[in-house]
Amino acid sequence: MMPTLYIAGDSTAARKSGGEWPMAGWGEYLHEYVRPELRIENRAVNGRSTRSFLAEGRLADMERDFHAGDFLLIQFGHNDQKLEDPARYSEPHTDYRLNLKVFIDSARSRCVLPLLLTPVSRRRFTGDGEPDPEAVGLYPQVMREVAAETGTPLLDLFASSQQLYRDLGVEASRGLFLHLAPGERPNYPDGIADNTHFCTGGAGRIAALVAEALARCAVLTALHPYLRIKG
Repeated sequence: MMPTLYIAGDSTAARKSGGEWPMAGWGEYLHEYVRPELRIENRAVNGRSTRSFLAEGRLADMERDFHAGDFLLIQFGHNDQKLEDPARYSEPHTDYRLNLKVFIDSARSRCVLPLLLTPVSRRRFTGDGEPDPEAVGLYPQVMREVAAETGTPLLDLFASSQQLYRDLGVEASRGLFLHLAPGERPNYPDGIADNTHFCTGGAGRIAALVAEALARCAVLTALHPYLRIKG
């Protein structure tokens, strides 16, 4: 049976509707880096945190579709930060940690390989022009700790995306995100300056980082034959 790579995550990865274009999620472009023998099932949903994704039964829905030999990419953190929203907020050292372990245990109990993907960084710079190490709070570091505690492969998208922003610089990195002037696009008549969500080109760049991280992860020997990394 053809294996499937599932994505569980938030709006930074999720497929967007036509009414949101040119906003895009990196999960929409990951297929460009895998061979057709690996199916990608993008179950990321706008606005979800680990808490709300689980509470809405979305992991349970995935469990019914899992088959032995599949893979599960887990990327959350942006909406877990939302302290003002009890339906989504997950305290990083307690709830977020426990919720990540629910995803990991669910996958392993079904012979699916879980992969932790630190949340992609927001575009936020410090006064000296460096990407802000707290752009997604404590969540990237807690995910690293969970990976170490559970022996789960870790893909550090937070670090690699911050390096991308550093290489581009403060101004050029705007081009990865949804920055539009009033009247520039009909879906955003008033314009928008969004440093969390990507435009189509930015989503493609982040998908490339995810694919490169998969290729570099030494323990993912079962997945590597399905990757198609562009030179």
